[in-house]
Order: sequence, then C-alpha cells, then structure tokens
Amino acid sequence: MTSLLEVRDLKKYFQTKAGALHAVDGVSFVLEAGKTLGVVGESGCGKTTLGRTVLHLLEPTDGQMFFEGEDITRAKGKELRRLREQMQIIFQDPFSSLDPRKSVSESIMEPLILRGGMPRSEMLSQTRELMDTVGLAARFESSYPHELDGGRRQRIGIARALALRPKFIVCDEPVSALDVSIQAQIINLMLDLQDAMHLAYMFVTHDLSVVKYISDDIMVMYLGQVVEKAPSNELFSDTLHPYSKALLSAIPNPDIEKKTERILLHGEITSPINPKPGCRFMARCRYASEECAMQQSLVECSPGHFVSCCKYDKI
Repeated sequence: MTSLLEVRDLKKYFQTKAGALHAVDGVSFVLEAGKTLGVVGESGCGKTTLGRTVLHLLEPTDGQMFFEGEDITRAKGKELRRLREQMQIIFQDPFSSLDPRKSVSESIMEPLILRGGMPRSEMLSQTRELMDTVGLAARFESSYPHELDGGRRQRIGIARALALRPKFIVCDEPVSALDVSIQAQIINLMLDLQDAMHLAYMFVTHDLSVVKYISDDIMVMYLGQVVEKAPSNELFSDTLHPYSKALLSAIPNPDIEKKTERILLHGEITSPINPKPGCRFMARCRYASEECAMQQSLVECSPGHFVSCCKYDKI
C-alpha cells in the first residue's frame, strides 16, 4: 500500500548573522491515509516549522517529500496550487487566522472562490453544508469573528480547511488557545471528521494528554531532530529516550495517592545555530558521556519504535 505522505531527511535552515539555524534537521516519517501522527516537544523544537515546510509554506533546505507517491519537494506554480487543495492547515490561534472583515460564510467560502469553476449559489450551498458538518448553527452565517467565542472561531478554521476536501491536514496546536471544556469538543469533532472523510492529520502540540488521545503514532522532537518515534500506546508504556521520559513526567496525575517521579532538566540548551555532531540533548542529560558526542541516529529497537540514544537499553 502506498503511503499518503512520506518525508525523507527533511531539513529547514534559516540564515542568521551567527550562522545557519537548524530548525528542522533530518526528519523522516511516513503517514498513512486516515491516520494521525502526533508531533510533540517543547517550544522552539521545530514542530511547527516542520508542518509548514511539509505544506510548502516554507521551502525546504534539503530532503525529499512524497505525496501519494509523487515527489513534491520542489513543487511550484500550478503543481503547488493543485497540491494545496489536498493539503491544508488548521492554525493555532483561531482569531488571528481569520479576516475580521469577512463573515463566517465568506471565510469558509474563500477557498472555493479562489479555486473557481463553481456558481456562487453552489458555493453557498457547500458553505452551509460545511457549517453544519463542524457544528456551526446557520444563524452565525453573517456573524463576524469578534462576535464569536474561541470554539466557534476554530470551527470556522476547520470548515475552511475542509472546503476543498483535502486528504491531509496539519493541525498546528489547534486547541491550545481554547478552554479545556471546548478543547474536548474540538478534538472529538476532529476525530469524527477523520472517520467520516478518511483524513490524515499531523497533530502538532505540546499537550501530551491530548496527543495520546488523538494519535496513532507519536514523534518526539528536540532542537529540530526526532529523538523518539513510536505507536502512541507504546511510547507511553515503554518510553526510552531521556528527553521523552522528562516530558512524560510533567503530565499531571489525577490520582493524588500515586506518587510519580518528576524529572527536572538542568543545564544549558544547546544552540541550534551550527550545532556540533552528537546528541543535542547531551548538555541536559544526566546519563550523558563521551559516547554521546558521536553522531546519533534513529535506531529501531522494536517494530515501529525508533529512538536516537546510544544508551536507551542501559537506562
């Protein structure tokens, strides 16, 4: 079976006065249709840059990307325009991602207008159908973003992403700006839409509780690199990388009787500008040794479970 999206050794560097900032550095993964890949890590690890590079909102520095078996690494012009009908994004902040001068129906209809080839009456009919699909009442059709709460604004963003019937959506922390009660509604909506439309998601987040609930596989990033990738349940039950263990230890436990060890990280964060070979987590890792200064690569330690640590079986 051909994968929907395959990324090979993807790199995205930004030039600064001090040198090249390695925002995404050698990331590889495969995503099947109808599945969700969770991408987690602390702020600045490169997860949002990864999603935007896959969508060609940022052009890759190096590496290859394939969509339905077709090389899209250097897609331009008409090819890129056609590709973007199949690949969409839901932004983190539903307020700043919407034009305050456009009503709900105008915002959702915009992708259909840009694509063209459809009478306005049919576009309006599809817009109303999309509003119903994402749970927006018809009475909000002429409302503006400032008149709605965060949950409804994000539903507009989801409807707009679905307008062209894509196969793949980058979800860039789509619930982090919402209240907890609204978060659950949006996550459940996204899961229902995935089942109904066979969507593939790249779900970018720093909320490990959410990512466990929605993801089939989880990829942990640190300073532009993948340090661990595994099926969702296995990552939580058999965590191998020291950084992944520190992240998971930060999840609050609702059972006050159960004591869990909180792993606190110390030391300076390695600069992502012209980083040296070796493990980038070494400066903050309590298990670090001279061996860690050598070039690290992902190793498959069990079927589907990859880790970038030379000591994963010793700690």
